[in-house]
Amino acid sequence: MATSDDDAFTWEGDDDPTLTPTGSARERAARSAPTGATLGETAAVEPLDAEAEPAAGGTGNLALVSYGVLGGVYALWTLGWILGSSRLRDWIELATGGVADVIFQGSMYLAMLAPLLWFVAALVATRSRPAWIRFAALVAGVVVLVPWPFVMVGVVGQ
Repeated sequence: MATSDDDAFTWEGDDDPTLTPTGSARERAARSAPTGATLGETAAVEPLDAEAEPAAGGTGNLALVSYGVLGGVYALWTLGWILGSSRLRDWIELATGGVADVIFQGSMYLAMLAPLLWFVAALVATRSRPAWIRFAALVAGVVVLVPWPFVMVGVVGQ
């Protein structure tokens, strides 16, 4: 005797009543009409409102575009931290005649990674929250993580 797993490899048994019905909620409601109902009576089934069938819960187009724009800002902030802190490191090495210490270099690399880390953390931490909280966290990161060495000195500044 074939099991239900083996039935997947054959065409037999498609009319098995134990299989779960598929399709939209409207089709399931039409199938669950009383057995004595005629074709005209099944069409008279009350239309389903939007609350009866759950929404897809996907992210809208505006939210996706906003995530892309904010992601681009975070990418620019990362580039700003890379350029600004490398310029600052060169300035420190010229001014002191030595090498920038390990603490400065470690904080420089953390500053370069901070925009990426904030973006990922904001998306992960606000996964089950409303969209406005996620956008607030992302906008707060844009304000907090401004690459100040790049803003104040620039790449070729004094």
